[in-house]
Amino acid sequence: MNPILELFLTFAKIGLFTFGGGYAMIPVIEDSCVQNKKWITHEQMLQITVIAESTPGPIAINAATYVGYHTAGMLGAIAATFGVVLPSFVIIYSISLFLDNFLELTLIANAFKGIKIAVGLLILDAGIRMSGKLPKTAKVKVLMLGSMAIMLLTDLFSIDFSSITLILFVGIASLAAVLVKGGKAE
Repeated sequence: MNPILELFLTFAKIGLFTFGGGYAMIPVIEDSCVQNKKWITHEQMLQITVIAESTPGPIAINAATYVGYHTAGMLGAIAATFGVVLPSFVIIYSISLFLDNFLELTLIANAFKGIKIAVGLLILDAGIRMSGKLPKTAKVKVLMLGSMAIMLLTDLFSIDFSSITLILFVGIASLAAVLVKGGKAE
């Protein structure tokens, strides 16, 4: 099959059958692109995820763009990006055209309640998979557990603290640790 078409169809399938946004798509992208297609490695997927959440735009689109570019250059990036976006666009556009009170339908409202649980589990799965692939150094463990503790405490005590601020803080702490170590990044 033509690699451009294969990228488009793979990411269209991911975009069509994955609910919950980019974090929920990460394990599906990894299964498709690392295990099934072998377009990228596990290490590249981890790097893609870090870069995709650090750069502007949705994680799934950024990841699709990178995988497409890595696999087939600029046309691959366009095909993968268009593939992951098109299903959501068509579905949302169709809903907006035909159903004014779509979420007020009991069946749809109940379906979305179930989807919320599934999305939470997909995000948890992505976090567990990614944390298992991180280096087992003390610095990594301290940063990860510290970040989790801060987010949990701010959530439990309803403290207004932006997760973006936490990401920036951890990024600065990581950079400082690298600079103190002599500029050797892990």
